[in-house]
Amino acid sequence: QVQLVESGGGLVQAGGSLRLSCAASGRTFSWYAMAWFRQSPGTEREFVAGINWSDGTEYADSVMGRFTIYRDNSKTTVYLQMNSLKPEGTAVYYCGAGGGALGNSSTEYAYWGRGTQVTVSS
Repeated sequence: QVQLVESGGGLVQAGGSLRLSCAASGRTFSWYAMAWFRQSPGTEREFVAGINWSDGTEYADSVMGRFTIYRDNSKTTVYLQMNSLKPEGTAVYYCGAGGGALGNSSTEYAYWGRGTQVTVSS
């Protein structure tokens, strides 16, 4: 069982930056693939970025070059550094943990946090 708690969301102007954190419980954190997804009203949960147990990463095309995902296994925390934010990035951002390979489908992640709201004003 893994429990995830996201933090770091807020209101930011377009072009600004935010860093999201996802604190995980459990001693096997380092084995999990971790990912960030986002969801705005009326849309499906969308893959943003993911990182596997060996620090391999994957990004959605829409955030490539602007967002960076990284993990600190000693703190059982995964981060999402978001730069050059755009208004279309407004959404609730969710952290997911999965025991399999890194993937971009929400069905590959068994554990989820409650999300943190990110609002980007134009």
